[in-house]
Amino acid sequence: MTLLPPPPLRVGLTGGIGSGKSTVARLLASQGAFIVDTDAIARRLTQPGGSAMHALHAAFGDSVIRPDGGLDRQQMRHLVFADVRHRHQLEAILHPMIAQEAQRDAMAGRESPVTVCDVPLLVESGYWLDLVHRVLVVDCSESTQIARVMHRSGWTADEVQAVIDAQATRKQRLSKAHDVLLNDGIDEAELAQRVTALWRSWMALVSPTV
Repeated sequence: MTLLPPPPLRVGLTGGIGSGKSTVARLLASQGAFIVDTDAIARRLTQPGGSAMHALHAAFGDSVIRPDGGLDRQQMRHLVFADVRHRHQLEAILHPMIAQEAQRDAMAGRESPVTVCDVPLLVESGYWLDLVHRVLVVDCSESTQIARVMHRSGWTADEVQAVIDAQATRKQRLSKAHDVLLNDGIDEAELAQRVTALWRSWMALVSPTV
């Protein structure tokens, strides 16, 4: 499976929960990157009438369906973190659909010098690694992840830890990285400077001087 037609450079953006990946995506967009947001695609697929809802209802029953017909994301999160088999079942339904929609979305950005595929589970899914030229990992400490998610979402530390434990480890993500942005102990201004430097390095790859 490939993204067609390919842009000059396809980058897979990933990072653990609370790493600041969404902020980096926004900063890359401001530099000129075209962003393919797989979280947004997943929400689109699981909204009322979404393409994934029939299969999800058949697989998991009424308990994960909201009154309006969309996916009850909180209930689904409880299910998948309580039983890894449910997580694998959910991924088997959603991941191929997300990849297909991502290909369609990428078509809209084919004029951009860089298309960034924002994929939280890029390393875990495996096949995403075959769709991109480079992998960018946004990295931070586990304690920073927990503090950020507790602050922004009101989750308990245990709830955040459960998500962290279900995701690839820092070591696993970093082993697949071509580029790493350390987002720990810095403010957004400093992060923006690091993103700008990274963007310039990508532009040198896309349009090297002769």
